[in-house]
Formats: sequence, C-alpha cells, structure tokens
Amino acid sequence: MRSKITLVLVFLNVALFFFIFKFERTWRTERASLEARRRVLGPEAADIRSLVVRNGAGSFTLSRRGDAWWLTTPLEWPANPEAVSHLIHELQLLENVSSFNVADLAQNNQHLADYGLVDDPVKAKMSVEFSSGEGAAALKSTLILGDATKDGSRLYLLSPDGKRIHVVNHSLADDLALPLDALRADSLLTIPVFEARALGVQTSGVRVRIRREAERWRFDTIIANANKTLLETTITGLNSLHPKSFVASANAPATLPSAAPTLRIILEGNNRTETLYLGEPLGPTAITTGAATAPDIEYYAQLDRRPAVFTIAVPAALLDSLRNALVALREKRVLDFDPRAVTAVTLAAPILANQPPLTLQRLEPPAGSAPDLPASWQILRRGAGAGGPQTLPADRPAVQRLLEQLALLSAKNFQTDASTNADLENWGFKRPEREVTLALAGTTPPLVLSLGTDAQRAAYALVGPTNAGSSIFAVDRAILDELPIEARAWRERQLPELPATARLTALKLTDLNGNQTLLDVSLDANGHAPGDTPNHPAVEKILALLPHLRAKSFPQDGFTEKVLLAGDERAWRFKLDYTVALPGGAGAAPTSVKTLLFTDRGGGAQMFAGSAELGAVFEIEQPLLDALWAITYRDPGPPPVPAEPKK
Repeated sequence: MRSKITLVLVFLNVALFFFIFKFERTWRTERASLEARRRVLGPEAADIRSLVVRNGAGSFTLSRRGDAWWLTTPLEWPANPEAVSHLIHELQLLENVSSFNVADLAQNNQHLADYGLVDDPVKAKMSVEFSSGEGAAALKSTLILGDATKDGSRLYLLSPDGKRIHVVNHSLADDLALPLDALRADSLLTIPVFEARALGVQTSGVRVRIRREAERWRFDTIIANANKTLLETTITGLNSLHPKSFVASANAPATLPSAAPTLRIILEGNNRTETLYLGEPLGPTAITTGAATAPDIEYYAQLDRRPAVFTIAVPAALLDSLRNALVALREKRVLDFDPRAVTAVTLAAPILANQPPLTLQRLEPPAGSAPDLPASWQILRRGAGAGGPQTLPADRPAVQRLLEQLALLSAKNFQTDASTNADLENWGFKRPEREVTLALAGTTPPLVLSLGTDAQRAAYALVGPTNAGSSIFAVDRAILDELPIEARAWRERQLPELPATARLTALKLTDLNGNQTLLDVSLDANGHAPGDTPNHPAVEKILALLPHLRAKSFPQDGFTEKVLLAGDERAWRFKLDYTVALPGGAGAAPTSVKTLLFTDRGGGAQMFAGSAELGAVFEIEQPLLDALWAITYRDPGPPPVPAEPKK
C-alpha cells in the first residue's frame, strides 16, 4: 500500500515539473517578449551620457561629467541630480500603450504631420537627443514628440529609427518641459563642515585664513584660535546659500564679480576648493528666517571657473561674520587648555615685590585607585631660611573652581594684536597685578597668563611673554578676585578629623566673659548627651559636627589671642572643651581634651573659631553657628524705661 502511494507521489512530482518546464517557461518568455515590445527604447538608453532637449520654451543640454550631471546650455551650471535622474529613468522605462508602422500611414492617406510629427528634431514641437556610452562606441538616438491624443492623456512619439509611431503617456512631455530653475542645482558652496579644512575671506585688501588643526581651528594671520562653534555655524550658513536669480549677459554688470570682488570667500575641502565672489550690491532685500524678517543685501555673484552671473541674498549676520572674521570668528576664551591636564598652578603678584609666589600642586593618585578618582592638591610655600618649602593640603573644590574660571576666562574685546611698549605700560604689564602659570602634563609647555590694570582699574590679559607685539584682551575685573595669593584662601576646609574609633565622653562650654559655665555634660557610651540636657537638639548637633569639623574660610594665617571681626579686634568670648577617648589595647581608653575658642557672632552669619593645637583661626559654617547660638544666646529683656523728666 505504501509503495503505491509513493509511486503516485513521484508521478505527480514529475507531472508538476513537466508542467513548470513546458508551460511556465513559455508564459515567462511571452511576458518578457511582450514587455520588450512595449518598451520604446532598448540598449541605446542603457548608459545615457548626454541629453539635448528642445521644446517651445527653448532648449537645454545636459552632460554627465564623472558621477555628476551638468547643464551646459543655456548656462554652465551643475544640474539637479534628482530631476536628471527622474528624466533618465523616464526615458529608460518609457513604454507605449500602442504603436503602428509609419509605412502604413500611406495606405490610410495619412502623414506624420497628422500626428504633429516631423522627421527633423530641430523643427519638432519637442524632441530629445541623447547618447549612450563614450567615444566611438557611443550610440546616438533621437525621440520626436508630436500632438496629444484626443483625450489629452497621451501623445504621439516617433521612434529613433523613424519607422514606428508610439502612443505614450503624456508624463514624458511634462518631464522634458521642466523649467531651468527645476533643472539647476540650488546649492553654491557644497563642502560640508565635516570635510572643510580651511576658510578664507578677502575683503578690501585684508586676507583672513582659518585652518583646521585636529579638533581646533586656528588663524594663519595671527597667533590665535577661532571659535569652533561660530566657525562651523558660518560654514553651515555658506552651505545654505543659493542663487536667487540668474543674470542674462545683456544685463550683467560692467565689472564682473570675479574681476573685482567686494568679498572673496574660499572654502577648502578634501582635494577640492570652492570660491564664491560677491560683486556689486543690488540693494536691500529680505530673507525670512522662521517668524523674523531681517533686512539683508542682494549682490551680484559668481563662482570660480563658472562664467554664469547670478544674484544672491546674504543674511546680514553671516555677512558681518565674514567681513569681520578676525574678531567675529575669534575664540574669546583667553586660555586654551584642558583642566584635567594641569599638574600645577603658580600664582604670583609682581606688583607686590615682597609677596612670594604660591603654588598649587596636584598629587599623584594612590596606586590602585580608580582612574576617575578626583585629584588631590596641596599648597607649596617657600620656607624661610634653609627649611625648604612647606606644604599644606589644598581645598579641592577651590582649586577646581579656579581651573574652571581660568578655562572660561573670555575677552570682553580684543585690544590689540600688535602691542607696543607704551601699551604694555598703560595696561599694567610692566608689573602685572597677577601672573598665573599653568604647568601641563607631558611635554606641553606651560601657559603663562598675565593680568594688568590701567589707571581706571580696568583689567587686561596677555598670554605668554609680556613683550611688544603680543595680543592683549580686555577681561572682566572679577577674575582678579578669583586669584588670591594668600595660602589661607586655598587651604583645605576640612580640618583634621577624629579617628573612626574615637568617642566623645564630655562636653563643656564656658563664657569667658565672667567665666560662666553654659554647658557641662558627660556623654553616654554612644557619645550622646542625656535627654534632659538643656538645648538638647543643639548639643546633639554640636556632637555630630565636632568629629568632622569644617572651616568656611580662614581669615588669617596662624592662631592669635585676638582676631579681627566685623572691623573690630576682639578677644575670644567662648571656650568649648570636649573630651575624646581613643579605645585601644587591654586597659582603659586614653583620653585627651581638645579646645576650641569662639568669638561673638559678628553680623548675621559670621562667627570665628580658633585652635592653638591646629594653629588656625577659621570661620565656622552655618550649622555649627546655629547650634552654638541656641546655647549661648541670652535674651537681655526689654530696655529700661527712661525716667520722666522733672517738672
């Protein structure tokens, strides 16, 4: 039974294969033959290289140069690739609805003229001549278009050999009748930002060239960087320019833009250069950008190696950037450096002869630390005598802020790029207010920034040696406030912390004005005050802050018995003693008593603390100030009532 089923299946498969081989192949051959018969053009349209189109409005010629198509008549101009591609495909895929032999016309007493056809392409209502291939092997063909059919949806067309008349869709005539505006490429400068290697501008005898160096743009004429964002925006603006109208030879200006340009723009890319010449202005026009309309100027213009004269409307902002490129496109940031590459910052005040320089030095991270671990810094001070330099931990946020301020330092305006000795004298560079030296990692030479002031205390910046010929910038005077040269301004705000195993056992606060005890409490095993302690929340706050004490600032160097607060020299008002136990070993934990001295509260949010052990006077932060105030403040009561005057 199974053998019979197998034989039946084999027979059916053989029959199916025979059917496909015999009939399906025949159907496909017939379909391909029918399609070939309906196709008006064959191999002669396979590789079209040129087109000459004649219509009632005139004629135009398209020629392929490499991978690009060009209009060669009535003007020399790149063609719109989309319009040309559509036209080529229309010819290559052109199909007839029906066709008949020209030889049969005589039998019906008809002629080509009855269908609007002639055998001369020049005299035809519309014709297209095209060639495929190159050189001697090129195939030239001509299609002549005649009248439309009675329903207007199709038209008559004479085959290239002149032997058949085809009825084709009217869309061919529509494509061949495209206006020149649709056939012309709308772009002028085509080198995009990512390809651009240099931008040159020449006007009134002044030449400016800006070249790309890796990720930066630099001027050739001066030692300065260009602003990358502004420059790339300018190149993008140039790419968006397009011809507004083309000028006939009879209407062209007497002096061509390429002969005497008012502005020459040169854009350099990879192995190609494009030049745009702006000639005489026609007058104001308007370019609509979004909802705003700005008055702009329309110019006669030409492109290099193209004779066509056209007009172009240039946005006022773009034109201003080009005409004033040395200023408008210049990088306003004074210093060009990566803050992460700075290894040391040296601050000096040459105007103060007795003030030694101060150096902030970056420390190498510990071995095995994470690569993104923020760097630590230290203060390096020159020691007196033979003691050598002294170091102090530096406040990392303060140093980071300094680097950010220097990296963002921008010119308010560019004073000069060719300073004289008189300029250096007038703007304070003979003895600058500040001199900042940035040491950079690797072999990069250090950057030196000098800041001077004039008689009106305006601030100026100079990078490099303070020699005549240097560039000088006007900067915001606030940068001088960011460059104190006292070590205390950069000192680590975090004071020495208590060890993690340390425990507070007692707290005592004394008012030194009368030697009055304000607080005296013993702490439990967890370092907390008893619940019935007066001002218990404030006491607990102090206990939480003491192991990790931070300074808001350091008003002076070293510890003194009196401090200057709010313009007055004041003695210490309060003394805070706290006992610290340091567990360790088998015996009782050793203890030590540490002391902090405090001034009265000066103003709304200022109070100083001092420690002889730490050798420091510092301003305390707001949380500690508030907690101490809750304990030390005593309401003096209402003022006394003045006595009545005697009668």
